[in-house]
Amino acid sequence: MSAPHHPVDVAAPAAASTPWSIRLEEVTVRYPNGTVGLNRVSLDIAAGEMVAVVGLSGSGKSTLIRTINGLVPVTSGILDVGGHRVSGASPRTLRRLRGDIGMVFQSFNLAGRASVLQNVLVGRLAHTPLWRTLLGAYPEVDRQRAYHALDRVGILPKLHARASDLSGGQQQRIAIARALAQEPRVVLADEPVASLDPPTAHGVMNDLRRINRDLGITVLVNLHLLDLAREYGARMIGMRAGEVVYDGPAAGASDADFESIYGRSLTADDRLGA
Repeated sequence: MSAPHHPVDVAAPAAASTPWSIRLEEVTVRYPNGTVGLNRVSLDIAAGEMVAVVGLSGSGKSTLIRTINGLVPVTSGILDVGGHRVSGASPRTLRRLRGDIGMVFQSFNLAGRASVLQNVLVGRLAHTPLWRTLLGAYPEVDRQRAYHALDRVGILPKLHARASDLSGGQQQRIAIARALAQEPRVVLADEPVASLDPPTAHGVMNDLRRINRDLGITVLVNLHLLDLAREYGARMIGMRAGEVVYDGPAAGASDADFESIYGRSLTADDRLGA
């Protein structure tokens, strides 16, 4: 007998959190080995924008996202997220800020043996007393947040399945739902579709675009395929060697713009297959 489409009663969702803006002023990131991840990058990203960041491996796009989240410290310059100073912030301040910033990774970062619901509830860790998380005693309101997040990405019927039993696309949707359960003000997605086949990649990108449009959340997504950047990003930032070499409308980016980002002529590998 097949499972019902909605295995739980889902109450009306709470109002969305106010999205945050992001501002970088002459931000440089230098790693301990001397590698420069970002070189005097200045950007203003408005609250509620959908931005695609493109570039080759080593271009600085992953450093950009991890710096915004405080995972990589700023060497010099100023970084503000939602009006909060990230550059030079204390570990305690950074932990608090990360509670409002959802992260989606290429590798999903799920607990494979845990259920879909348990994985999504991890998104409530920053907002839940430690004793509740240790006992798994999440309040009903947090469970409702998890149900809504799963419903929004279309996998609520998989609520009780083990995460490892699901496909790659479904696992990435769990990761997106986990970020949504935080009720974030910003979602940062680092190569979220790099390991997915083309139809699944489009599905995941549609989910991220819907989150941006329906909830107004600021979304930054790192991509290496120009077709996806053009189709799903309202704004595109192109990076090369730690610097911004393109910043403008995604749909208006030409092949020549992409060649300046990649430093070479485009090939079929730079485009998403059908």
